[in-house]
Amino acid sequence: MAVFVAILLLIHGMLLLQHSSSLPLCNDMKAPVRRNSSLGFCEYSGSVCCDNNRDLQLHKQFVAMNISDHTCASLVKSVLCATCDPFAAELFKAKTNNNQQRPVPILCNSTNSGGSSSSKQSATSFCSIVWNECKNTLIQNSPFAPSLRGRAGSAAPITTSNSTTLTDLWQSENTFCNAFGSSPSNDSVCFDGEPVKLTNNTESDVSPKGLCLEKIGSESYINMAPHPDGSSRAFFSNLPGKIWMASIPEQDSGAKLGVEESDPFVDLTDEVLFDTTFGMLGMAFHPDFARNGRFFASYNCDRLKSPSCAGRCACNSDVNCDPSKFNSSGTGAPCQYQSVISEFTANGSLSSPSTDPHGKPAAVRRIFTMGLPYTNDHGGQILFGPDDGYLYVMMGDGGGRGDPYGFAQNKKSILGKILRLDIDNIPSEKEIDDLGLWGHYTIPHDNPYSEDKELAREIWAMGFRNPWRCGFDVDRPSYFVCADVGQDQYEEVDMVTKGGNYGWNTYEGPILSTPKKPSAVKDSIATQDLIFPVAGYTHKQVNNKIGSAAISGGFFYRSETDPCMTGRYLYGDLYASNIWSAIETPRNSGNFSSKALQFSCAYDSPLSCGAVPGTTLPALGYIFSFAQDNSNDIFILTSSGVYRVVRPSRCNYACSKETVRPVKGPSPSPSSPPSRAHSVKPMKHLFLLLISFLFMECLYIWHK
Repeated sequence: MAVFVAILLLIHGMLLLQHSSSLPLCNDMKAPVRRNSSLGFCEYSGSVCCDNNRDLQLHKQFVAMNISDHTCASLVKSVLCATCDPFAAELFKAKTNNNQQRPVPILCNSTNSGGSSSSKQSATSFCSIVWNECKNTLIQNSPFAPSLRGRAGSAAPITTSNSTTLTDLWQSENTFCNAFGSSPSNDSVCFDGEPVKLTNNTESDVSPKGLCLEKIGSESYINMAPHPDGSSRAFFSNLPGKIWMASIPEQDSGAKLGVEESDPFVDLTDEVLFDTTFGMLGMAFHPDFARNGRFFASYNCDRLKSPSCAGRCACNSDVNCDPSKFNSSGTGAPCQYQSVISEFTANGSLSSPSTDPHGKPAAVRRIFTMGLPYTNDHGGQILFGPDDGYLYVMMGDGGGRGDPYGFAQNKKSILGKILRLDIDNIPSEKEIDDLGLWGHYTIPHDNPYSEDKELAREIWAMGFRNPWRCGFDVDRPSYFVCADVGQDQYEEVDMVTKGGNYGWNTYEGPILSTPKKPSAVKDSIATQDLIFPVAGYTHKQVNNKIGSAAISGGFFYRSETDPCMTGRYLYGDLYASNIWSAIETPRNSGNFSSKALQFSCAYDSPLSCGAVPGTTLPALGYIFSFAQDNSNDIFILTSSGVYRVVRPSRCNYACSKETVRPVKGPSPSPSSPPSRAHSVKPMKHLFLLLISFLFMECLYIWHK
């Protein structure tokens, strides 16, 4: 009982491009900026990828081209200004043969715009229009000239003059459009002379009737990670510090989670400080784990009990914070408690370490160590980027009501941030000291502040209170979504982009906040470009006895199990056990709408889902985390066990896209709804009610 209460207190204290199309992003992979007026030269308004300086540069570049033909000049201007389009990253995504960014966007080159989602459809492609109108017009320093010349394989030799025509550079329209146009079979955004407009379609045109769940495990875990070898195995971990390797049963098999609780993959409880607000918060397995056996754990330790725990305090003079003041604040010694990321290894041979069922409990090296100013809001999730292989670290604002020191908005502080670290290139101890790093990692060269020695170069994005469960969409890795736990008013879902600022502590979601001690940097935040949530909910929208809310982020549904749920982002709330889905309309626009989901338990669930006393709902308890396996099935880790999303027909939810298969187990009777659990004895009902009441009362007192 005490351990369970500690787990719940901990959670509340902590919480709060494979497909060609992408969300709005600029060429530098940052989010576009919202403007109230149109640019001066490029006629873009609203969300744009150019500021006034860039607009002026484009104007000067255009004037220097000295294009005499008005029609050609107008077309070239639109091509130059495409860099201001909110989808510029997609329009310019292709690389030249020198691996440089394209000098011009992908030009639409078919009647159907090569799969473009632009609304303009013309009998003649835009690439053909550019060729026909400009082929004999002199263009000074033409953007159509340079390194793409060899791409088509039959380009004419480039003349020595800076003033050229398209026919000087390309033998024909065909070679020109092969180099600069999109293929008719390529389902990508292309440029047709106007700002990109998306058609009003969604990932799934069939609204799901509900979410069907089965219970496959009775133990309570806080993390799950699929095995990097692509198998049906996965790792599960709990807060005290144990990790298990388990086998995931096939859908419709009727089998339970294959895990031996008495035989963990690794036991790190001697390393982990497990208390009311501390524990092992995250784990990540190297993408090449199957060969190198490297895995990582994110946890807390106490430097007074473990001398090796000591790290630099996040409250220091660099961020205008005096750690000595914390002696009188009731939090113990300054930065007594630490956030740690350590590297471990599996015991197996170097040729196949993933075949060994155990890892070594002794750390290989300390990747990251940082002293915490307060005892709450310290995030802790870690994960590897699917495209870049870097380690992403979710860091809370360090605690204290309202982020009193303004850490989340201070670019010199790593608190209230998402960090991005290179753990494959390990620096020397001298390099760590010289660069002021927090451990054994290097800074990726394309981090937003990698070249600025005055700022925290680890930062990828900022302005978070306590990110709890982030993830990349397996179909669109540019969609990096994080749930950020609110304080008093709003729980938010953010689409995280390079260098993005998500507003805390000035905003709590879309709501202007009023921190107890407004930070010094708050005065300047009005001049910064904030990114607001794509989804979320207010505390008034959840119904529970505690009166509190704490979001738990999830995943885009990409499994074939429930085709009516495809493309929807699933997330939930810790206390209320509510589950929502967010759908993007139009697709790739970054605009989401959310709704609460009805959910039920499959009548043939391998384990009884129980029932919330007084209702017919599955007794999920508290939603700790969502997870995803190598088959892209979605799991929900709760205080009552492990649940998996299954076929909707197993809960009698209609889905026209589902291929109905024979189901196992007895058919439901009218007196026993198929989507609910089997009978629960009255004494068990009473026991569950008593336990729930005690949990709620403890959490309510602690929260107040």
